[in-house]
Amino acid sequence: MKCRYWRYSINEHGTEDIPAMIEKIHEVKTFELRFTKPDIEEETDDDQPYKLCAICHSLGGAAVLMYVITRRIEGKPHRLSRLVLLSPAGFHDDSNMVFSVAELLLVLLAPVLSLLVPAFYIPTRFFRMLFNKLARDLHNLPAVGGLVQTLMSYVVGGDSSNWIGVLGLPHYNMNDMPGVSFRVALHLSQMKRTGKFIMFDYGKASANMEAYGSPVPLDLGERYGLIDIPVNLVAGQKDKVIRPSMVKRHYKLMKGAGVDVSYNEFEYAHLDFTFSHHEELLSFVMSCLLLVDSNAKHQVNQRGLRSRRKGQVASSG
Repeated sequence: MKCRYWRYSINEHGTEDIPAMIEKIHEVKTFELRFTKPDIEEETDDDQPYKLCAICHSLGGAAVLMYVITRRIEGKPHRLSRLVLLSPAGFHDDSNMVFSVAELLLVLLAPVLSLLVPAFYIPTRFFRMLFNKLARDLHNLPAVGGLVQTLMSYVVGGDSSNWIGVLGLPHYNMNDMPGVSFRVALHLSQMKRTGKFIMFDYGKASANMEAYGSPVPLDLGERYGLIDIPVNLVAGQKDKVIRPSMVKRHYKLMKGAGVDVSYNEFEYAHLDFTFSHHEELLSFVMSCLLLVDSNAKHQVNQRGLRSRRKGQVASSG
């Protein structure tokens, strides 16, 4: 049962988890709006009575891009008005030696490792308690914490994120801790090996054919032309996990496909986007949200103008 639980890749995040969350948001929002607008009806993606913006970091950025593209392929509304992607995953061929070695081992040993290691996590409450105590000790002993921080930084290619600080967050506790599915790690390795932003490769042409209707997994980068909403890409100049060159790959492909996309850089490491809330990043994200609001007001005004014109035509007729 536990092995079955962990049997998911980024595919499931983009095609099952995110759709479930957004459809629930849509259900709640339309239910609430019926109290103020009793005549509201189910509307198209362009005429939604609300605007929804997705702000995603790292793996979440790859998952939400997969979500938008697959929904467009299926002809279903994605209900989003704008994407703000902070150091998004998807392209990983420009990475350090540690990630390259990990990618090689995962791809070569996948048939065996998938059976022995369904996920990377701390399995028992006792060991989670020991890990939690170690994390607290690292906070209370600055010298030791600094040493571990330096070692962690070297492991991820010199990224200066506050790795020790992250271990002090509330969701790292003895009862529950984050884990990473083996298939998610393998999926990232496949992206790095191919140099493409692809969906999960099941390893057999027949399995891929059943999942995608093609013997090879879908190349999402080739389908960026399906993205019909503005995208704001943000890279970290100090990010050694997803380097700016990889975020620029997203930008160049989107720009070439005619997507309304922008690119910005901040002097951040990988975790600074979520762990260190600097004023400049907050201002940038809020400005993106205000653009969504201003566009919504413009669309409302345009619809009102069209309605008045129709009324004038009807009365003159």
